[in-house]
Amino acid sequence: MLQHHRSFMVPALALLLLAGGASTVQAQQGIAGVPVASAPANASGDARAPYAWSDLCKRSPAECRVDVSEPERVEMTPKLWKAIVAINGRANREIEAVTDEDHWGVVDRWDLPEDGKGDCEDFALLKRKRLAETGVPRRAMLMTVVIDEENAGHAVLMVRTDRGDFILDNKRNAVLPWSQTGYVYVKRESQVRTGWTSLGGAQTSTVASVR
Repeated sequence: MLQHHRSFMVPALALLLLAGGASTVQAQQGIAGVPVASAPANASGDARAPYAWSDLCKRSPAECRVDVSEPERVEMTPKLWKAIVAINGRANREIEAVTDEDHWGVVDRWDLPEDGKGDCEDFALLKRKRLAETGVPRRAMLMTVVIDEENAGHAVLMVRTDRGDFILDNKRNAVLPWSQTGYVYVKRESQVRTGWTSLGGAQTSTVASVR
């Protein structure tokens, strides 16, 4: 079991979503079996960046840079859907999940899992890198912090498309519309500057570390 630096109190509505949202909400199916998210995950103002993300930016500035000339959303095609599903599943199989405490001897560290080990944000960074190599614009792929089914901080990759926002997660191989994961969405990378923006799901200052 991967450990967290801090636990969270989740509102009653969020607990209901965590308990049943993913199983009761069904995606609308589009062409070629690509699901359609019912609505985008809209931002609601600035948020404090995770401190380990800020450290990553100092070590690897390109991982945090925002190019506003790129599109905010990418066109979802059968080819892109196939790539997203394949890259998500392959990374989940290849990388050994370990805590940052066990891996680096620190509470929280974000990095590409070049030695084959990592926790949630490392999985997400690798998936973003591999999708970028296929031509997906970096601006449409956002590191995102959520509260998971264990009431703890967790990081996933959100891909913003013209068919909705989809989540690549190291906890599952299925790529789901954001609203079907059962997670409470806290914050994600900004698409207009180097920084983070709130998704309104919790007090953004409470998320100290993620897995």
